[in-house]
Amino acid sequence: MSVTAVLDVGKTNVKLVLFDGSASLWQASMPNRPLAGPPYPHADVEAIWRFLMGGLRQAGAEHAIADIAVTTHGAAMALIGEDDLALPVMDYEFEGVGEVEAEYAPFRPPFAETLSPPMSAGLNSGKQIFYQQRRHPEAFARVRHIVPYPQYFTWRLTGIARNEVTGIGGHSDLWAVRERRLSSLVVGCGWQALFPPPIAAYDVLGPLRPEVRAETGLPDTVRVRAGIHDSNGSILPHLIAFEPPFTLVSSGTWAVIMALGADPGRLDAARDMQAYADVEARPVPAAKFMGGREYAVILDGASPTCSLADAAAVMAAGVLALPSFVPNGGPFPAHPGEIRGTLPAGEGMRAALASLYCVLLTDYLLEALGAVSGPLLIEGSFAANPVYCSLLAALRPGQAVLPSLDSSGTAYGASLLATWPDMPAREPARPAMAYADTESLLGYRAAWRAALPSTA
Repeated sequence: MSVTAVLDVGKTNVKLVLFDGSASLWQASMPNRPLAGPPYPHADVEAIWRFLMGGLRQAGAEHAIADIAVTTHGAAMALIGEDDLALPVMDYEFEGVGEVEAEYAPFRPPFAETLSPPMSAGLNSGKQIFYQQRRHPEAFARVRHIVPYPQYFTWRLTGIARNEVTGIGGHSDLWAVRERRLSSLVVGCGWQALFPPPIAAYDVLGPLRPEVRAETGLPDTVRVRAGIHDSNGSILPHLIAFEPPFTLVSSGTWAVIMALGADPGRLDAARDMQAYADVEARPVPAAKFMGGREYAVILDGASPTCSLADAAAVMAAGVLALPSFVPNGGPFPAHPGEIRGTLPAGEGMRAALASLYCVLLTDYLLEALGAVSGPLLIEGSFAANPVYCSLLAALRPGQAVLPSLDSSGTAYGASLLATWPDMPAREPARPAMAYADTESLLGYRAAWRAALPSTA
Protein backbone atom coordinates (compact mmCIF):
# COMPACT_ATOMS: atom_id res chain seq x y z
CA MET A 1 0.00 0.00 0.00
CA SER A 2 1.11 3.60 -0.59
CA VAL A 3 0.91 6.38 1.97
CA THR A 4 -1.94 8.91 1.77
CA ALA A 5 -1.93 12.18 3.70
CA VAL A 6 -5.39 13.48 4.68
CA LEU A 7 -6.15 17.04 5.74
CA ASP A 8 -9.35 16.81 7.84
CA VAL A 9 -10.82 20.25 8.60
CA GLY A 10 -13.58 19.82 11.17
CA LYS A 11 -15.58 22.63 12.72
CA THR A 12 -13.76 22.18 16.05
CA ASN A 13 -10.37 20.68 15.16
CA VAL A 14 -8.06 20.33 12.16
CA LYS A 15 -6.06 17.12 11.68
CA LEU A 16 -3.40 15.87 9.31
CA VAL A 17 -3.32 12.07 9.28
CA LEU A 18 -1.14 9.67 7.27
CA PHE A 19 -2.49 6.27 6.29
CA ASP A 20 -0.78 3.20 4.93
CA GLY A 21 -3.78 1.11 3.99
CA SER A 22 -5.98 0.96 7.09
CA ALA A 23 -3.16 1.82 9.48
CA SER A 24 -2.67 5.35 10.77
CA LEU A 25 1.06 6.13 10.64
CA TRP A 26 1.27 9.73 11.79
CA GLN A 27 -1.07 12.42 13.07
CA ALA A 28 -1.03 16.07 14.11
CA SER A 29 -3.88 18.36 15.11
CA MET A 30 -4.74 21.95 15.96
CA PRO A 31 -7.88 23.76 17.18
CA ASN A 32 -9.99 25.33 14.46
CA ARG A 33 -10.69 28.87 15.62
CA PRO A 34 -12.63 31.13 13.24
CA LEU A 35 -11.76 34.81 12.99
CA ALA A 36 -14.34 37.36 14.11
CA GLY A 37 -13.99 39.53 11.01
CA PRO A 38 -14.22 41.85 9.19
CA PRO A 39 -16.14 41.54 6.94
CA TYR A 40 -17.90 38.68 8.82
CA PRO A 41 -16.82 35.71 10.95
CA HIS A 42 -14.70 33.47 8.74
CA ALA A 43 -12.32 30.54 8.61
CA ASP A 44 -8.69 31.16 9.44
CA VAL A 45 -7.49 29.54 6.24
CA GLU A 46 -3.97 30.90 6.62
CA ALA A 47 -3.50 29.20 10.00
CA ILE A 48 -4.79 25.95 8.51
CA TRP A 49 -2.49 26.35 5.50
CA ARG A 50 0.55 26.91 7.71
CA PHE A 51 -0.41 23.84 9.73
CA LEU A 52 -0.76 21.81 6.52
CA MET A 53 2.56 22.95 5.08
CA GLY A 54 4.41 22.28 8.33
CA GLY A 55 2.74 18.91 8.77
CA LEU A 56 3.50 17.78 5.22
CA ARG A 57 7.10 18.90 5.63
CA GLN A 58 7.51 16.94 8.87
CA ALA A 59 5.51 13.87 7.84
CA GLY A 60 7.06 13.79 4.37
CA ALA A 61 10.52 13.62 5.89
CA GLU A 62 9.48 10.46 7.73
CA HIS A 63 7.17 8.76 5.19
CA ALA A 64 6.92 8.49 1.40
CA ILE A 65 3.64 10.31 0.72
CA ALA A 66 2.06 9.27 -2.57
CA ASP A 67 -1.36 10.97 -2.38
CA ILE A 68 -3.00 13.89 -0.62
CA ALA A 69 -6.75 14.06 0.06
CA VAL A 70 -8.74 16.83 1.75
CA THR A 71 -12.00 16.59 3.66
CA THR A 72 -13.78 19.46 5.41
CA HIS A 73 -17.06 20.28 7.11
CA GLY A 74 -19.87 21.39 4.86
CA ALA A 75 -21.77 24.67 4.50
CA ALA A 76 -18.57 26.43 3.45
CA MET A 77 -17.74 27.73 0.01
CA ALA A 78 -14.59 29.45 -1.23
CA LEU A 79 -14.89 32.44 -3.56
CA ILE A 80 -11.57 32.54 -5.39
CA GLY A 81 -10.27 35.55 -7.32
CA GLU A 82 -7.32 35.70 -9.68
CA ASP A 83 -4.76 34.35 -7.22
CA ASP A 84 -6.35 34.45 -3.75
CA LEU A 85 -9.71 34.50 -2.02
CA ALA A 86 -11.92 37.34 -3.23
CA LEU A 87 -13.87 37.10 0.05
CA PRO A 88 -13.14 35.09 3.21
CA VAL A 89 -14.63 31.61 3.70
CA MET A 90 -17.68 32.40 5.83
CA ASP A 91 -18.28 30.72 9.19
CA TYR A 92 -21.68 29.06 8.73
CA GLU A 93 -22.70 30.10 12.25
CA PHE A 94 -22.75 33.77 11.18
CA GLU A 95 -26.28 34.89 12.02
CA GLY A 96 -25.98 38.05 9.89
CA VAL A 97 -26.77 36.03 6.76
CA GLY A 98 -30.37 36.11 7.92
CA GLU A 99 -30.68 39.77 6.97
CA VAL A 100 -30.97 38.80 3.28
CA GLU A 101 -33.67 36.19 3.88
CA ALA A 102 -36.45 38.22 2.26
CA GLU A 103 -34.27 39.03 -0.75
CA TYR A 104 -33.15 35.42 -1.03
CA ALA A 105 -36.60 33.81 -0.79
CA PRO A 106 -37.63 34.39 -4.45
CA PHE A 107 -34.40 32.74 -5.63
CA ARG A 108 -34.46 29.74 -3.27
CA PRO A 109 -35.20 26.57 -5.26
CA PRO A 110 -38.16 24.46 -4.15
CA PHE A 111 -37.32 21.62 -1.77
CA ALA A 112 -38.46 19.08 -4.37
CA GLU A 113 -35.66 20.27 -6.67
CA THR A 114 -32.71 20.34 -4.28
CA LEU A 115 -33.87 18.28 -1.25
CA SER A 116 -32.15 21.08 0.69
CA PRO A 117 -34.23 22.50 3.56
CA PRO A 118 -34.18 26.14 4.66
CA MET A 119 -31.74 26.40 7.54
CA SER A 120 -30.61 28.98 10.06
CA ALA A 121 -27.56 31.26 9.89
CA GLY A 122 -25.35 30.29 6.93
CA LEU A 123 -26.06 26.57 6.87
CA ASN A 124 -27.44 26.88 3.33
CA SER A 125 -24.24 27.78 1.51
CA GLY A 126 -26.18 29.17 -1.44
CA LYS A 127 -27.54 31.84 0.92
CA GLN A 128 -23.99 32.61 2.02
CA ILE A 129 -23.00 33.32 -1.59
CA PHE A 130 -26.14 35.42 -2.09
CA TYR A 131 -25.23 37.46 1.00
CA GLN A 132 -21.67 37.93 -0.21
CA GLN A 133 -22.86 39.11 -3.61
CA ARG A 134 -25.49 41.50 -2.23
CA ARG A 135 -23.53 42.90 0.72
CA HIS A 136 -20.02 42.95 -0.81
CA PRO A 137 -20.61 43.54 -4.53
CA GLU A 138 -17.19 45.06 -5.30
CA ALA A 139 -15.32 42.10 -3.79
CA PHE A 140 -17.76 39.66 -5.39
CA ALA A 141 -17.01 41.17 -8.80
CA ARG A 142 -13.45 39.82 -8.41
CA VAL A 143 -14.66 36.22 -8.01
CA ARG A 144 -13.46 33.86 -10.73
CA HIS A 145 -14.27 30.47 -9.17
CA ILE A 146 -16.73 29.23 -6.55
CA VAL A 147 -15.77 25.87 -5.05
CA PRO A 148 -16.57 23.91 -1.87
CA TYR A 149 -14.16 24.23 1.04
CA PRO A 150 -12.13 21.04 0.35
CA GLN A 151 -11.49 22.22 -3.19
CA TYR A 152 -10.11 25.53 -1.90
CA PHE A 153 -7.23 23.65 -0.32
CA THR A 154 -6.73 21.40 -3.35
CA TRP A 155 -6.68 24.56 -5.51
CA ARG A 156 -3.94 26.00 -3.29
CA LEU A 157 -2.04 22.73 -3.56
CA THR A 158 -2.32 22.37 -7.34
CA GLY A 159 -3.47 25.67 -8.85
CA ILE A 160 -6.45 23.85 -10.44
CA ALA A 161 -10.04 24.85 -9.51
CA ARG A 162 -12.73 22.18 -9.85
CA ASN A 163 -16.07 21.46 -8.26
CA GLU A 164 -17.09 18.23 -6.54
CA VAL A 165 -20.64 17.08 -5.91
CA THR A 166 -20.45 15.92 -2.27
CA GLY A 167 -19.39 19.46 -1.41
CA ILE A 168 -22.18 21.23 -3.30
CA GLY A 169 -24.79 18.49 -2.80
CA GLY A 170 -25.52 18.86 0.93
CA HIS A 171 -28.14 21.41 2.16
CA SER A 172 -26.57 24.02 -0.11
CA ASP A 173 -29.51 25.02 -2.37
CA LEU A 174 -26.93 24.81 -5.19
CA TRP A 175 -27.46 21.27 -6.50
CA ALA A 176 -30.47 19.40 -7.91
CA VAL A 177 -29.41 16.09 -6.42
CA ARG A 178 -31.77 13.79 -8.31
CA GLU A 179 -31.05 15.44 -11.69
CA ARG A 180 -27.30 15.77 -10.90
CA ARG A 181 -27.04 19.37 -12.06
CA LEU A 182 -26.59 22.89 -10.71
CA SER A 183 -29.84 24.25 -9.31
CA SER A 184 -32.13 27.01 -10.49
CA LEU A 185 -30.55 29.24 -7.79
CA VAL A 186 -27.23 29.19 -9.64
CA VAL A 187 -28.96 29.98 -12.93
CA GLY A 188 -31.23 32.65 -11.44
CA CYS A 189 -28.32 34.48 -9.83
CA GLY A 190 -26.13 34.21 -12.92
CA TRP A 191 -23.39 32.23 -11.20
CA GLN A 192 -23.03 29.40 -13.74
CA ALA A 193 -19.71 30.62 -15.16
CA LEU A 194 -18.23 30.84 -11.66
CA PHE A 195 -18.70 27.14 -10.89
CA PRO A 196 -15.85 25.12 -12.45
CA PRO A 197 -16.67 21.72 -13.98
CA PRO A 198 -17.21 18.99 -11.37
CA ILE A 199 -14.99 15.95 -11.06
CA ALA A 200 -15.30 12.90 -8.83
CA ALA A 201 -13.89 13.18 -5.30
CA TYR A 202 -11.42 10.37 -6.04
CA ASP A 203 -10.15 11.81 -9.32
CA VAL A 204 -6.58 13.09 -9.47
CA LEU A 205 -6.76 16.87 -9.63
CA GLY A 206 -3.09 17.28 -10.43
CA PRO A 207 0.44 17.40 -9.04
CA LEU A 208 1.62 19.86 -6.42
CA ARG A 209 2.53 23.42 -7.36
CA PRO A 210 6.30 23.96 -7.56
CA GLU A 211 6.19 26.39 -4.62
CA VAL A 212 4.34 23.82 -2.49
CA ARG A 213 6.94 21.18 -3.36
CA ALA A 214 9.68 23.61 -2.40
CA GLU A 215 8.04 24.41 0.96
CA THR A 216 7.19 20.82 1.91
CA GLY A 217 10.02 18.88 0.28
CA LEU A 218 7.51 16.53 -1.35
CA PRO A 219 8.31 15.09 -4.80
CA ASP A 220 6.52 15.95 -8.04
CA THR A 221 5.03 12.42 -8.09
CA VAL A 222 2.55 13.22 -5.29
CA ARG A 223 -1.04 13.07 -6.54
CA VAL A 224 -3.69 15.43 -5.15
CA ARG A 225 -7.19 13.97 -5.12
CA ALA A 226 -10.19 16.23 -5.67
CA GLY A 227 -11.41 16.01 -2.04
CA ILE A 228 -14.68 15.28 -0.26
CA HIS A 229 -17.26 16.61 2.22
CA ASP A 230 -16.60 15.12 5.67
CA SER A 231 -19.86 13.19 6.19
CA ASN A 232 -19.41 11.62 2.77
CA GLY A 233 -15.85 10.74 3.70
CA SER A 234 -17.19 8.90 6.74
CA ILE A 235 -19.50 6.85 4.58
CA LEU A 236 -16.94 5.72 1.97
CA PRO A 237 -15.70 2.58 3.80
CA HIS A 238 -19.28 1.45 4.33
CA LEU A 239 -20.25 1.98 0.70
CA ILE A 240 -17.59 -0.60 -0.08
CA ALA A 241 -18.29 -2.99 2.78
CA PHE A 242 -22.13 -3.06 2.89
CA GLU A 243 -25.02 -3.32 0.49
CA PRO A 244 -27.94 -0.94 1.20
CA PRO A 245 -30.01 -0.64 3.24
CA PHE A 246 -27.75 0.51 6.05
CA THR A 247 -27.42 3.69 8.06
CA LEU A 248 -24.41 5.65 9.26
CA VAL A 249 -24.62 7.85 12.34
CA SER A 250 -21.58 10.12 12.09
CA SER A 251 -21.20 12.12 15.30
CA GLY A 252 -19.11 14.99 16.55
CA THR A 253 -20.17 18.63 16.63
CA TRP A 254 -23.04 17.40 14.45
CA ALA A 255 -24.80 14.05 14.48
CA VAL A 256 -25.52 13.28 10.83
CA ILE A 257 -27.73 10.28 10.09
CA MET A 258 -27.35 9.02 6.52
CA ALA A 259 -29.75 6.31 5.43
CA LEU A 260 -28.43 4.43 2.40
CA GLY A 261 -31.26 2.81 0.51
CA ALA A 262 -34.01 4.90 2.15
CA ASP A 263 -36.71 6.64 0.11
CA PRO A 264 -35.93 10.34 -0.63
CA GLY A 265 -39.69 10.84 -0.92
CA ARG A 266 -39.95 10.65 2.90
CA LEU A 267 -37.77 13.71 3.42
CA ASP A 268 -39.42 16.57 5.27
CA ALA A 269 -37.85 20.03 5.06
CA ALA A 270 -39.53 21.06 8.33
CA ARG A 271 -37.54 18.40 10.18
CA ASP A 272 -34.16 19.47 8.79
CA MET A 273 -34.04 16.41 6.54
CA GLN A 274 -32.21 16.51 3.23
CA ALA A 275 -30.38 14.43 0.68
CA TYR A 276 -26.63 14.51 0.35
CA ALA A 277 -24.91 13.48 -2.86
CA ASP A 278 -22.55 10.55 -2.34
CA VAL A 279 -19.19 10.05 -4.03
CA GLU A 280 -20.94 8.79 -7.18
CA ALA A 281 -23.47 11.68 -7.08
CA ARG A 282 -26.33 9.44 -5.88
CA PRO A 283 -28.85 10.95 -3.40
CA VAL A 284 -28.43 9.84 0.24
CA PRO A 285 -31.42 10.66 2.49
CA ALA A 286 -30.22 12.20 5.73
CA ALA A 287 -31.18 14.05 8.88
CA LYS A 288 -29.07 15.77 11.48
CA PHE A 289 -28.95 17.55 14.80
CA MET A 290 -26.11 19.30 16.61
CA GLY A 291 -25.49 16.29 18.84
CA GLY A 292 -22.09 17.18 20.25
CA ARG A 293 -23.09 20.74 21.07
CA GLU A 294 -26.43 19.70 22.60
CA TYR A 295 -24.77 16.98 24.68
CA ALA A 296 -22.37 19.60 26.07
CA VAL A 297 -25.20 22.02 26.89
CA ILE A 298 -27.14 19.35 28.81
CA LEU A 299 -23.94 18.19 30.52
CA ASP A 300 -23.34 21.78 31.72
CA GLY A 301 -19.81 21.10 32.92
CA ALA A 302 -20.66 17.93 34.88
CA SER A 303 -18.77 14.64 34.63
CA PRO A 304 -18.93 13.29 31.05
CA THR A 305 -19.13 9.65 32.13
CA CYS A 306 -22.17 7.67 33.18
CA SER A 307 -23.44 4.11 33.49
CA LEU A 308 -26.59 2.26 32.49
CA ALA A 309 -27.57 2.38 36.15
CA ASP A 310 -27.42 6.18 35.94
CA ALA A 311 -29.63 6.09 32.85
CA ALA A 312 -32.08 3.82 34.69
CA ALA A 313 -32.23 6.29 37.58
CA VAL A 314 -32.96 9.21 35.22
CA MET A 315 -35.71 7.21 33.50
CA ALA A 316 -37.22 6.13 36.82
CA ALA A 317 -37.32 9.79 37.92
CA GLY A 318 -39.10 10.71 34.69
CA VAL A 319 -36.69 13.53 33.86
CA LEU A 320 -36.95 14.57 30.20
CA ALA A 321 -34.59 16.64 28.06
CA LEU A 322 -36.58 18.10 25.17
CA PRO A 323 -35.16 19.74 22.01
CA SER A 324 -33.50 21.92 20.98
CA PHE A 325 -30.53 23.04 23.06
CA VAL A 326 -28.85 24.89 20.18
CA PRO A 327 -30.65 26.98 17.56
CA ASN A 328 -28.94 25.54 14.48
CA GLY A 329 -30.51 22.57 12.73
CA GLY A 330 -32.39 19.56 14.01
CA PRO A 331 -36.07 18.62 13.66
CA PHE A 332 -37.24 21.24 16.21
CA PRO A 333 -35.06 24.30 15.52
CA ALA A 334 -37.60 26.88 16.71
CA HIS A 335 -38.22 25.25 20.08
CA PRO A 336 -35.91 26.17 22.98
CA GLY A 337 -34.55 23.16 24.84
CA GLU A 338 -35.81 22.39 28.30
CA ILE A 339 -35.28 19.86 31.08
CA ARG A 340 -38.46 18.74 32.81
CA GLY A 341 -38.18 17.22 36.24
CA THR A 342 -35.47 17.04 38.88
CA LEU A 343 -32.42 14.88 38.33
CA PRO A 344 -31.54 12.39 41.08
CA ALA A 345 -28.35 13.04 43.01
CA GLY A 346 -25.29 11.45 41.49
CA GLU A 347 -22.21 12.30 39.49
CA GLY A 348 -23.30 10.67 36.23
CA MET A 349 -26.89 11.91 36.05
CA ARG A 350 -26.37 14.79 33.62
CA ALA A 351 -24.29 12.62 31.28
CA ALA A 352 -27.01 9.97 31.44
CA LEU A 353 -29.69 12.54 30.59
CA ALA A 354 -27.58 13.86 27.70
CA SER A 355 -27.05 10.30 26.43
CA LEU A 356 -30.77 9.54 26.63
CA TYR A 357 -31.56 12.75 24.77
CA CYS A 358 -29.17 11.92 21.92
CA VAL A 359 -30.41 8.32 21.73
CA LEU A 360 -34.06 9.31 21.58
CA LEU A 361 -33.45 11.99 18.96
CA THR A 362 -31.42 9.54 16.86
CA ASP A 363 -34.21 6.95 17.16
CA TYR A 364 -36.82 9.56 16.22
CA LEU A 365 -34.93 10.57 13.09
CA LEU A 366 -34.27 6.96 12.06
CA GLU A 367 -38.01 6.37 11.98
CA ALA A 368 -38.63 9.66 10.17
CA LEU A 369 -36.14 8.64 7.48
CA GLY A 370 -37.61 5.16 7.17
CA ALA A 371 -34.23 3.70 8.18
CA VAL A 372 -35.80 0.67 9.84
CA SER A 373 -33.70 -2.16 8.39
CA GLY A 374 -30.05 -2.96 7.91
CA PRO A 375 -27.17 -2.27 10.29
CA LEU A 376 -26.65 0.99 12.18
CA LEU A 377 -23.03 2.07 11.97
CA ILE A 378 -22.00 4.50 14.70
CA GLU A 379 -18.90 6.68 14.35
CA GLY A 380 -17.37 9.49 16.37
CA SER A 381 -18.24 10.56 19.90
CA PHE A 382 -21.46 8.52 20.10
CA ALA A 383 -19.52 5.34 19.29
CA ALA A 384 -17.31 5.99 22.32
CA ASN A 385 -20.39 6.25 24.57
CA PRO A 386 -21.39 2.68 25.60
CA VAL A 387 -24.59 3.92 27.26
CA TYR A 388 -25.75 5.54 24.01
CA CYS A 389 -24.92 2.41 21.99
CA SER A 390 -26.59 0.03 24.46
CA LEU A 391 -29.78 2.08 24.66
CA LEU A 392 -29.97 2.47 20.87
CA ALA A 393 -29.51 -1.29 20.43
CA ALA A 394 -32.49 -1.85 22.76
CA LEU A 395 -34.65 0.59 20.83
CA ARG A 396 -33.73 -0.94 17.44
CA PRO A 397 -33.85 -4.72 18.08
CA GLY A 398 -34.07 -5.56 14.38
CA GLN A 399 -30.91 -3.64 13.48
CA ALA A 400 -27.38 -4.44 14.59
CA VAL A 401 -25.76 -1.41 16.24
CA LEU A 402 -22.09 -1.42 15.22
CA PRO A 403 -19.95 1.18 17.01
CA SER A 404 -16.56 2.03 15.56
CA LEU A 405 -13.94 3.28 18.04
CA ASP A 406 -11.67 4.47 15.24
CA SER A 407 -11.18 8.19 15.97
CA SER A 408 -9.97 8.78 12.41
CA GLY A 409 -13.16 7.60 10.68
CA THR A 410 -13.68 10.68 8.49
CA ALA A 411 -9.98 10.96 7.66
CA TYR A 412 -9.73 7.23 6.97
CA GLY A 413 -12.69 7.44 4.62
CA ALA A 414 -11.06 10.33 2.78
CA SER A 415 -7.86 8.29 2.46
CA LEU A 416 -9.82 5.76 0.39
CA LEU A 417 -10.10 8.36 -2.38
CA ALA A 418 -6.59 7.21 -3.33
CA THR A 419 -7.71 3.59 -3.83
CA TRP A 420 -11.44 3.85 -4.63
CA PRO A 421 -13.28 1.50 -4.86
CA ASP A 422 -10.75 -0.82 -3.21
CA MET A 423 -10.48 -0.91 0.57
CA PRO A 424 -7.90 -2.63 2.79
CA ALA A 425 -9.24 -5.28 5.15
CA ARG A 426 -10.28 -4.02 8.58
CA GLU A 427 -11.47 -5.82 11.69
CA PRO A 428 -15.28 -5.69 11.73
CA ALA A 429 -17.04 -3.78 14.50
CA ARG A 430 -18.66 -5.80 17.28
CA PRO A 431 -22.39 -5.27 17.86
CA ALA A 432 -23.36 -3.30 20.96
CA MET A 433 -25.12 -5.22 23.72
CA ALA A 434 -28.71 -4.05 24.15
CA TYR A 435 -29.90 -2.52 27.42
CA ALA A 436 -31.81 -5.22 29.27
CA ASP A 437 -34.79 -3.30 30.70
CA THR A 438 -36.47 -2.67 27.37
CA GLU A 439 -39.91 -2.17 28.92
CA SER A 440 -38.78 0.80 31.01
CA LEU A 441 -36.89 2.30 28.07
CA LEU A 442 -39.90 2.01 25.75
CA GLY A 443 -42.10 3.65 28.37
CA TYR A 444 -39.62 6.48 28.75
CA ARG A 445 -39.48 6.91 24.96
CA ALA A 446 -43.28 7.13 24.83
CA ALA A 447 -43.30 9.86 27.49
CA TRP A 448 -40.52 11.76 25.69
CA ARG A 449 -42.30 11.61 22.34
CA ALA A 450 -45.59 12.72 23.88
CA ALA A 451 -43.83 15.83 25.21
CA LEU A 452 -42.15 16.77 21.90
CA PRO A 453 -43.06 20.10 20.33
CA SER A 454 -44.84 20.19 17.01
CA THR A 455 -42.82 20.58 13.81
CA ALA A 456 -45.62 22.63 12.26
